Amino acid sequence: MRFLADGPMQSAFILTGIAIGVGVIVFMSAMLAGLQSNFIKRVLTAQPHIQLTTPDEIARPLRAMPALVEAATVQRPAQRVLSIDQWQSMQRSLAARDDVATVAPTASGSALAGRGDANRSITLTGMEPDFYFRIVRIPDYLVLGSTRLESDDILIGTDLAKDLGAALGDKINVSTAAGNARVFTVKGIFDLGNKGANQRSTFVALRAAQSLLNLPGGVTTIDITVHDIYAAETIARDIGSRLPIKADSWITTNAQFFTAVKAQQSTNTLIRLFVGLSVAFGIAAVLIVSVIQRSKDIGILRAMGTKRRQILGVFLIQGGALGFLGSLAGSALGAGALFLWHRSARQADGSELFPLLLETSLFATAAAVATLTGIIAAIAPALRAARLDPVEAIRG
Repeated sequence: MRFLADGPMQSAFILTGIAIGVGVIVFMSAMLAGLQSNFIKRVLTAQPHIQLTTPDEIARPLRAMPALVEAATVQRPAQRVLSIDQWQSMQRSLAARDDVATVAPTASGSALAGRGDANRSITLTGMEPDFYFRIVRIPDYLVLGSTRLESDDILIGTDLAKDLGAALGDKINVSTAAGNARVFTVKGIFDLGNKGANQRSTFVALRAAQSLLNLPGGVTTIDITVHDIYAAETIARDIGSRLPIKADSWITTNAQFFTAVKAQQSTNTLIRLFVGLSVAFGIAAVLIVSVIQRSKDIGILRAMGTKRRQILGVFLIQGGALGFLGSLAGSALGAGALFLWHRSARQADGSELFPLLLETSLFATAAAVATLTGIIAAIAPALRAARLDPVEAIRG
């Protein structure tokens, strides 16, 4: 500590450098974690982590005689709205898995919504609110009304309500290609933050959708959430291999978004690495200069009987102390900068750009890494100091 105090300017410069480096790491890590959390929240609260559907129908040519050679042209058949076979037993088996959080069966299909002279194509989704709203957080996006659905109630998006001129309590006629029709009452209006989704998405009770889509007691999809969102693709493949079902994870259906998330993580890691290297070289440079300046002092200590390991320990402790003290100042600097940026950076609607995530583990990790970096950076100058010959050091 006395060695550090004897060179206050050097110590102040290196502490400032470490503080700036740690501040950058804390700021970037917390900001990217907040942005990533916000992106994932927006994507995954509007869709399931895994969606199970019936396998695609495949046309096969019929051959009357095995020996007959045919030049058959097989076209892909139109995909019909089919129910998942034995979906109740699938639901029970999936809900019993340790890696699955929520399972919600749904009946979904295309329909036409009309009110007066206005007609719009919609996606009709029938579900059980107690389960489905744990996966797709419609209550979080509700603008008007309630999400408590009766058999003749419907939830619609803000853009669909505008196109149809509908408000709470108004009647909407919903018809399907099969010729079934039913009148629903608008119970709630939601805003998913996407115009296309707000124009097409509608939600009704499961039994009502089953009746309109000619699926008595059937469902077209089983929506799933899992505890580890990044393991969704692995879990989907496992489910697809065990059950006669098609399983798609959010990672597959949002490939570009997932690639962007991975790129963010890689960028954050590279930033930490290069900032850490710059801090390490700064500490090493200052301590090497300190060894050169204090060669005579080190020689006197060695001549008085100070052991090599004690000299080694002096400079290792200096490196660790510089890293630790710099990390404390840097954590405060990074947290303050992040707080100011969080208050000033806003989205177009005035809401926060990203949630403020300042976890204790981030500061603890920054302090530990900075201290360890300081010790590692001090190894070379510490070895040089410990190897100094007392006589040569005193002479000069």
